[in-house]
Amino acid sequence: MKRFSAFLTLLSLITVTKINAQDWGTLSGDLMTTVNFFQRDTAINAANNPLYDNYLSGGEAWMGLRYYRDGFTANLRVDAFHNSNLYNPIQALNGFGVGAWSLSKDFEKLTITAGFVYDQIGSGILFRAYEDRGLLIDNALVGLHLKYRLNDNFTMKAFTGQSKNVFERYQPIIKGFNAEGSFSIGDKIFLTPGAGALNRTFDQDNMDQIVSTINSQDVSTRFVPRYNMYAFTVYNNLVVGDVNWFIEGAYKTSDVISDGLLKQKPGNVLFTTLGWARKGIAVNLTGKRTENFEMRTSPNEVLIRGLMNWQPIVARLRPQRLMARYTPASLNLSEMAGGIDVLLNPQDELDITLNYTHINTLNEVKLYREVYAEVEYRGWENVKLQVGTQYMEYNQELYQIKPLVPMIIAWTPFFEVTYIFNDKMSIRTEWEYQHTEQDFGSWIFGLVEFNIAPKWSFALSDMYNPSPGPAATTGSQHYYNVFLAHTLGAHRFTASYVKQVEGINCTGGVCRYEPAFSGVRLGLTSSF
Repeated sequence: MKRFSAFLTLLSLITVTKINAQDWGTLSGDLMTTVNFFQRDTAINAANNPLYDNYLSGGEAWMGLRYYRDGFTANLRVDAFHNSNLYNPIQALNGFGVGAWSLSKDFEKLTITAGFVYDQIGSGILFRAYEDRGLLIDNALVGLHLKYRLNDNFTMKAFTGQSKNVFERYQPIIKGFNAEGSFSIGDKIFLTPGAGALNRTFDQDNMDQIVSTINSQDVSTRFVPRYNMYAFTVYNNLVVGDVNWFIEGAYKTSDVISDGLLKQKPGNVLFTTLGWARKGIAVNLTGKRTENFEMRTSPNEVLIRGLMNWQPIVARLRPQRLMARYTPASLNLSEMAGGIDVLLNPQDELDITLNYTHINTLNEVKLYREVYAEVEYRGWENVKLQVGTQYMEYNQELYQIKPLVPMIIAWTPFFEVTYIFNDKMSIRTEWEYQHTEQDFGSWIFGLVEFNIAPKWSFALSDMYNPSPGPAATTGSQHYYNVFLAHTLGAHRFTASYVKQVEGINCTGGVCRYEPAFSGVRLGLTSSF
């Protein structure tokens, strides 16, 4: 009833605003919707769950409205899930209602926001409330948020609330504080320091579940859990001429975490990037050490549920289809990672990218290795060429939680050619070959994409495993994808026929396993 009353109040405000737009402020909005038609295909294991066997169709939609006038902002978003496969890819999610709302007012230097808040502390290691619709991550802070601008160089934030869980809320209480500065020393030195603190308090239901689990463990592993966890972070970004250095260190007090058994341990993270750039060359170093820094509303939540933070990853997110299958996620309990990127630009028409990534656990268990090289050449009229290769080692047992499977070792050469006919028409083709004897075995991927700007885009691709590996129980298979997009003003319509192999889907360093998909997918994004 409270949620419905809030919806009616905001709807009334928006209706009045629309009628008197010129006198009462501005109104804008957006719509995003996806519809899936599930086609049963036992050859690729897209079967034997309710979506393919019974429901046959489903989808999700988000519609947001934003009203602004004289420092006052109102946001409202309605979410709909009808036989959606986003929450659990093999089970249907159903629900309709207000997915987010907020009221915000600026009072000179103070901004007060109540409702669903999206914000973060530092790089997000300590706290990040954000949305990723592709993985159905929406952990907005539902509560109160205050931001005070002390002067042009110093800002403070404080907040309290609970983390969003689809149409409900996780019950533990979250409180936080953040202070950030921005200073310059002369004309070439710039600093942006910051510090933050966080407190999470368990509710009684979660504590009862934790105690029950502890009591079921061996006596030697039992402990007395604490209701409160406290965490702290300090960070700074320093720019001195051609050098840019960011560093953040975070620590949390003893907290209940799970690595198969419940344990109570403190945690810490150290993350840094160091970059240097001049004309024709840029170098970037990245390092990260993580120990027992699991930041959840409760250890009763698993996978991507109940996350309160976001940890940056050292490995690069590759857009190429085959390489993206083995993107390593951040491991919050034990990780030591380092990487180096070098970009060379010996002439205007030529870019050379080199990368090396090295990730282990703190106990020196190999997690991930990558050696990557890419050349992009733009010296021919109307033609852009991109050629590269990747060597990769990926611990599938730990990243995908598949016991006793071997380390994946793969070579993936690729090339991409784009031909520009004129200001509106272009064609792009991409080809990859991934050689590996593990998982599904070797792959060939080919794509052809034709664009007519600004309205039309067509694409046809196929992913085929000519040398099946141990996971390819049904032998060699083709995974076709036919795609069509049409843009009409602020509206974009898409339609595709998709066959997708099972695997890991990663966005921004957060990953989840997805089973095979077969069917037709329709989409619409719109803004007004």
